[in-house]
Amino acid sequence: MELISLSDGDNTFQVRVSGRRSPGLLHLHDQLDAEALITSSFVRGRLAMSLSPSDLETWSRALDLLAAGQDICWRDDAHSPVIRIQPHNEEHGTPAVHVEDPSSSCVSVFLPVNLEEGWIDEQRRLLGRVLEQWPSEVLESSPGAYEWRC
Repeated sequence: MELISLSDGDNTFQVRVSGRRSPGLLHLHDQLDAEALITSSFVRGRLAMSLSPSDLETWSRALDLLAAGQDICWRDDAHSPVIRIQPHNEEHGTPAVHVEDPSSSCVSVFLPVNLEEGWIDEQRRLLGRVLEQWPSEVLESSPGAYEWRC
């Protein structure tokens, strides 16, 4: 299921969620397996990633910033791909995505994507579908202590 889908027919950036990483294991149950996919006439890339409930919350806030015309950086930590999105890149006159893999391959890809109006609302819809399919079912009641939500 797609969490992010930005495409103009030539250039595509997607984040696809495949399911829970460790269903039934309390401290890992809400972790989701996903992959970032980049496709253009020049490059094709695939990068495995894991998403936590907090990643989905920060993606929701990032969409608010994009809607306000601000650039965002999502998932900027040492163990995951760094995803930057510009709602308007001056050089290309379109939105643009920049994906870096600093922890493994050290590869970086910049992808201008000529998107239709309403693309941010579509990303919100995709986020809602992911949250509906895989709701957070675990509560961290104190640091390192987990319990099922009632």
